Amino acid sequence: MRVLVLGHGKTGKLVAEVAAEHGHSVHVLDAKENANASALTAPFVTGFDVVIDFTSPEAVIQNMRAVLATGAKMVVGTTGWYDKLYDMRGLAERKQAGLLYGTNFSIGVQVMLQLARKMSELLKSSGYAFSIEETHHVTKLDSPSGTALTLADVVKGATGLQEIPITAHRVGDAAGVHELEAKGVADKLVLRHESHSRRGFAEGAVRAAEWLSTRTGCYDFQDVYTQI
Repeated sequence: MRVLVLGHGKTGKLVAEVAAEHGHSVHVLDAKENANASALTAPFVTGFDVVIDFTSPEAVIQNMRAVLATGAKMVVGTTGWYDKLYDMRGLAERKQAGLLYGTNFSIGVQVMLQLARKMSELLKSSGYAFSIEETHHVTKLDSPSGTALTLADVVKGATGLQEIPITAHRVGDAAGVHELEAKGVADKLVLRHESHSRRGFAEGAVRAAEWLSTRTGCYDFQDVYTQI
């Protein structure tokens, strides 16, 4: 499979390494080579089976418009753009392209979201107060993280609560920690996921690209991760 990776940050580099380990041909474009999506011409994009984006909220929309307009397949691990999801979904459908997006491509995080939903459902009528705390590296651009926002949406959907407090920390080179706390009068429950490295994200993104390579349509990783 021919894979184009957009973004040469810490996660993007690791995605490229993992894709190569999987036996794929990999080409990487950094921000300087692809300013304003200028490198993503139709002839260039059609030379790849799947495009994987780990760039920034500022760059990703232009990248998606350029890639999806060609009818290509695209996995997006960048967060901070979901206010444009309706538009990007529509573009993918019109062009019969493939789009798979996710706030986190770690299988462990996906399991945490499932556990959080069940935990919230069981505790919603017992007077527990829910809160979320997350920690990431200092260079992470979005705060709170997309994963923390997704976790909050899961809790809100299961409990009917309107708001879930989120505390975000940016410390050193932390790969990522997310905690969901349910505090009651008599006790406290904590659900925690801690990443020891970014490899779990990279593995999930490459497996997602392999899955998407034979499909069209728009998919949320948390809805399809068990198939991947």
